[in-house]
Amino acid sequence: MNFVFISPNFPQNFWYFCDRLKNNGVNVLGIGDAPYDGLSDELKSVLTEYYKVDTLEDYDEVFRAVALFSFKYGKIDWIESNNEHWLELDAQLRRDFNVTTGVQPDELELWKSKSAMKPVYREAGIPSARNHRVSGFEEARAFIDEIGGYPVFAKPDIGVGANDTWKIDNERQLEAFFVEKADVPYVMEEFVVGDIYSYDAISDSNGDPLFESSFICPNVAESVNCGYEVLYYVTAQVPDQLRELGRRAIKAFKVRSRFTHFEFFRLTQPRKGLGDVGDFVGLEVNMRPAGGYTPDMINFAHSTDVYKLWADMVCSDRRWLPDNGMDRYCVFASRKDAFTHTHTHNEILNRYGSRIVLCERMPDIFAAAMGNQMYTALCDTIEEAREFAVYVLDEQAEIANPTIFREQ
Repeated sequence: MNFVFISPNFPQNFWYFCDRLKNNGVNVLGIGDAPYDGLSDELKSVLTEYYKVDTLEDYDEVFRAVALFSFKYGKIDWIESNNEHWLELDAQLRRDFNVTTGVQPDELELWKSKSAMKPVYREAGIPSARNHRVSGFEEARAFIDEIGGYPVFAKPDIGVGANDTWKIDNERQLEAFFVEKADVPYVMEEFVVGDIYSYDAISDSNGDPLFESSFICPNVAESVNCGYEVLYYVTAQVPDQLRELGRRAIKAFKVRSRFTHFEFFRLTQPRKGLGDVGDFVGLEVNMRPAGGYTPDMINFAHSTDVYKLWADMVCSDRRWLPDNGMDRYCVFASRKDAFTHTHTHNEILNRYGSRIVLCERMPDIFAAAMGNQMYTALCDTIEEAREFAVYVLDEQAEIANPTIFREQ
């Protein structure tokens, strides 16, 4: 099998996907814009060949790279980046090289546009916030009146993460939004009060999940905009209602042969037309693995290897690793330098010792979203998970995250 992996060096942990493919006997052919000497030794050792382009934004240059691989190694069987930014690039290359093991360009809109996702949720019977594709000020005011008033939430129609998002509480802020917003299409939604639960899955070619997991965090946009410290955890079990809705969403969005990351709100306040406290509401779909260290946290929580599970899906359309039933909570707590803390770095390490599975100073570029110093620990119970979070983050664990440690 010939697998073209787009940008295999970013994020850094993606080299594990390449490694597991190679272990399955796959020719892994990398294309990226990083110099070969800049790749990690681990990644170099598992790539059959690497082609450097000046920029992955230049389709002609990337096309020539795939054409060379096709000439040297024969028909290309898979093209994938596992990166939302390159969804369109991946799909275009598949179309032009007749690679059928992935989504094609005409199927992408439902996956990238937040406004296009809403009708799919409705057809699948999944509650989701009412939204409005932003056009002008008066139209926005009419939408706000329709849903019963402020607050509303505005975000780019196409995009990942909490950047360029707005919580709008009044008309003055609405006016500021139209003056200061980025020059991209936006959607405006009724504001939903709840925690975010992910539904992470690896699906086979029929859209049936081979593996499922979930993490829980506070409203990410609120945390980023308010400057809170960072806290989330992979839970030991996927809640039953979330599992049902996640599987329904996989079918509705026609997901096949992918690692996906769907997000739902779990309401902490009732919302007319959406549900009561504890109900799940569809937020958005992401056709990629969860970001950052989350795949590794999933591995720790479930004593598994999602990189291998994904590679086995690619190669055999099935799961080979058993479910060993060793499920725990994996908690990510990351401090920001702007806050003072009761316990020192060494006290945290001494208290939690071997329970800490990751400990790292985060690069400054990620500090606003991911904190400056992160600690990730394995806990056997939800009470232990909460205690760890409070020990590391002090009152921030309570102020910013009052509900995420309730029983699931």
